Amino acid sequence: MSDNNYYDDHTMPARPYPPGGSQNRPQPETPPGKLVLGNFNNANVPPRQQPNQPPQGRPHNPSHNAGPRYPQQGGPVPPTYTPRPGIYPPGAPPYSQAQNGEKLPGSAPRPAKRRRSGCAPGCLIVGILLIILLCTGAYTGQRVLAFGSAISTDKVALSTQTGYMNTGDRVNLLVMGYGGGAHDGANLTDSMVVISMTPSNQHTSLVSVPRDLWVQVPSNSGNYAKLNTVYQVGSNNGADRGAGGDTAATKLSSITGLDVKNWMLIDFNGFRDLINALGGIDVYVPDSFTSNYPKNDDPNVDASWITVHFNKGMQHMDGETAIRYARSRYVTDNPAEGTDFARSIRQQLIIKTALAKMKQISSWPSLFNAMDALQKAIYTNMSLADLGLFTMKMDLNNPQTARIGLSYDNVLTSSTSNDGQSILIPKGNNWDLIKQYVDSKLYK
Repeated sequence: MSDNNYYDDHTMPARPYPPGGSQNRPQPETPPGKLVLGNFNNANVPPRQQPNQPPQGRPHNPSHNAGPRYPQQGGPVPPTYTPRPGIYPPGAPPYSQAQNGEKLPGSAPRPAKRRRSGCAPGCLIVGILLIILLCTGAYTGQRVLAFGSAISTDKVALSTQTGYMNTGDRVNLLVMGYGGGAHDGANLTDSMVVISMTPSNQHTSLVSVPRDLWVQVPSNSGNYAKLNTVYQVGSNNGADRGAGGDTAATKLSSITGLDVKNWMLIDFNGFRDLINALGGIDVYVPDSFTSNYPKNDDPNVDASWITVHFNKGMQHMDGETAIRYARSRYVTDNPAEGTDFARSIRQQLIIKTALAKMKQISSWPSLFNAMDALQKAIYTNMSLADLGLFTMKMDLNNPQTARIGLSYDNVLTSSTSNDGQSILIPKGNNWDLIKQYVDSKLYK
């Protein structure tokens, strides 16, 4: 394959219990010629006090906010962060030491899996970009230029080097969604999806990689953490989003076997403002549930919790309500809605509905405000023109479009790290299984 240069990442033979020591190989540098434009103040967040514990919630949900573990000896320690405190309702049982998916006595059965449906968030965000470009370009190209420069590392935002878009070579875009804000854990990625497309025939595949996958962070370091920490560590807790995006793309290349060069970040915190700019959205809620939810994104501002409830049926949601619906995790009355699979489906539903609202003629007078909000919600290493062309080329309506999810049903198995985290690893610790499975399922 053309991306063999990624295969020296020692993620491949990774074990859930890494040996001591550190290999400390140098990390890949940000590709030359990249320039981050726009006015961004991404200073490191100072240490924060411990908030109060949340109210009684649903049974224990494994943490996704645990940072990377580093050996106690050997080599410098890469940038890390303090896990967000107060994230679990009191009374949640401690982590068990089950190995390789072993069930412990009295453990709750795993909730039934739900199939993902619809378009990936990244596809829809790219579609929103194209609509904004077409609808506003007739009024002020300068505004679009400024918008493109702010959301992209490309120093000439409307320029394009898209000759590769007219070839048979596969083009891959990694889409990462994260919570945003200024609190600890704000840069942990909730979802990671690779949109893989062959421009010559428009064949498109969506590859979802779970955030609990146990990998080396940084690559080749001998230190292990969940996949959702890769962007946070690579970006130095959000201080350098370009470096974080490049690091995550390289990691996904080594896992999937795809040559991932393009990436996009979606800040759900900024997406809240986009929905408000559109006057809210009407969402069909397929299943009722109640959940505990933090009153403020930053527990150092307000550590208290509130109870949110969503009834089955059509609901009008402002930005705050929509984000709460998409991100609710501590569900108290419907266990199936408390899973990561359910949260991913809800996030896709919110983004799909926002896209539909953008298409309505009645929403067009609000497009400038929406563009200002979207400018805070996304960031990418592709130019606006490249994103538009990528959108035009990919075909998600074709029934043969592949939706590939790595799960227990195919190449993954559950395990427990030696510090008690519930993790996912390849079956038999064979990382080639993932590459072979992805390659066999791609729409070619």
